[in-house]
Amino acid sequence: MVTVALGTETDGSILCPAARNSVVGIKPTVGLTSRAGVVPISSRQDTVGTMGRTVEDAVAVLDAIVGFDRYDPESTAAAAARFIPAGGYRRFLKVEGLKGKRIGILRRGFFDYSSGAVENSTFEAYFRILRQYGAILVDNIEIADVDTIVNPLQSGEAVALLAEFKLSLNTYLKNLVSSPVRSLSDVIAFNNNHPVEERLAEYGQAIFLAAENTTGLGEAEKAAIRRLVQLSENGLEKTVKKKGLDAIVFPDASASSVLAIGGYPGITVPAGYGTDDVPFGISFGGLRGSEPKLIEIAYAFEQATKVRKPPQIAE
Repeated sequence: MVTVALGTETDGSILCPAARNSVVGIKPTVGLTSRAGVVPISSRQDTVGTMGRTVEDAVAVLDAIVGFDRYDPESTAAAAARFIPAGGYRRFLKVEGLKGKRIGILRRGFFDYSSGAVENSTFEAYFRILRQYGAILVDNIEIADVDTIVNPLQSGEAVALLAEFKLSLNTYLKNLVSSPVRSLSDVIAFNNNHPVEERLAEYGQAIFLAAENTTGLGEAEKAAIRRLVQLSENGLEKTVKKKGLDAIVFPDASASSVLAIGGYPGITVPAGYGTDDVPFGISFGGLRGSEPKLIEIAYAFEQATKVRKPPQIAE
């Protein structure tokens, strides 16, 4: 057990486990933190973030990891560095942080719970609390092509990530000081030579094989990346600007792809416990560099609700 932890997210890998384990997870704007030393998937979407028991814990670690790293010059470049506020992020831990914030409820396809579900009644109660503490809720917001965005086969995300994974992993492995594998093809061969230890029959390596079959960033991959940029600009960015939103709200990591394809940040906070006492979370996302507003919102919500229960450790 630890007080805080680091995670890396390409699409949901901080927000999802944090929500499902009743902890706070912060997925920063891509480029805000270094990815040096992290086994990569995509430099375009990968971001290192924090997980902790409270927003304050997670933000304290975020303050420690943002900034330039010469081992990841692509990260924390000038475009991302301009988002880091003078004085750090802890100054945005404000109990009145919800006051005046315009938050869009991404309801259709996300908050679709049955009327008797614990989550349904819980989230409706939270919307009332958000309003009570000064937030301005914009209900039923629509993001253009959202059904396409959350489907990686339709958005182009799957096509882009396969090629980017091969290129990024090959570079990562080639630069290791000492390693028995130096490329994705070496990893595939290693697994084939050690099928029992690597549990190949159970898990396979279909993604590895599909990625290895790519030939770099060709026309199809470049077109997919352009499509992702277009979906982001015409989707979340357009909606946030048109509605004058500070953030969107959604359950768990259900809208992780909306944030992932544009390199946008998100924060998830413990929200309750459903069937079989399984935790669920509430998440807030925004445009690139919106961490200060998201921290204000998440912290104020957490202080107003305080629903997290410490886990029971079996002896």
